[in-house]
Amino acid sequence: MTQRLVLASASPFRKTMLENAGLRFKVEPAEIDERAVEGALTDLDAESVASVLAEAKAQDVAARNPGSIVIGSDQTLSIDDTLLHKPKDMDEARRRLLTLSGRTHALNSAVVLVRDDETLWRHVSVAHLTMRKLDPGFVGRHLASVGDKVLSSVGAYQYEGEGIQLFERIEGDYFTIVGMPMLPLLEKLRDLAVIDG
Repeated sequence: MTQRLVLASASPFRKTMLENAGLRFKVEPAEIDERAVEGALTDLDAESVASVLAEAKAQDVAARNPGSIVIGSDQTLSIDDTLLHKPKDMDEARRRLLTLSGRTHALNSAVVLVRDDETLWRHVSVAHLTMRKLDPGFVGRHLASVGDKVLSSVGAYQYEGEGIQLFERIEGDYFTIVGMPMLPLLEKLRDLAVIDG
């Protein structure tokens, strides 16, 4: 690796994806108010919101890491024309799952590379997930089983765990669903000669 990589995220899932791919990097979570940034984006679609948030995170961390390539990533969930955020508590998580029940939603996963004050690359991948029709009693039992870790997910589920039981159809790759489109990211890092290729 010719340049230092920094992941601008506190997400354990993103960290694990990069580690599993054999990358060496530092983790430094961004210090931005995502809702404040998003509040100025009222005219943008969910994919663009994810991209702007990912770029804001990367720029924040790049300012403290001169010369490093900073990976910013963000994910939004959209259903129809509505953008949803992480549930605040288990009651909201229950309502979220019942809202998504029997419907298809999109997970919009953005990844951005920034060095110093220059944005080198942006990419958004979209996955479409259709939940099976969920019985309210099952939702309660499911949430009791998985616990409050669902509060770290915008969809109130952990697809890579027991949350897989909620779905009847999935269109999109695993990495996009978990929160960072790895194949396009790795390709770009090879193009930039940041990793061996």
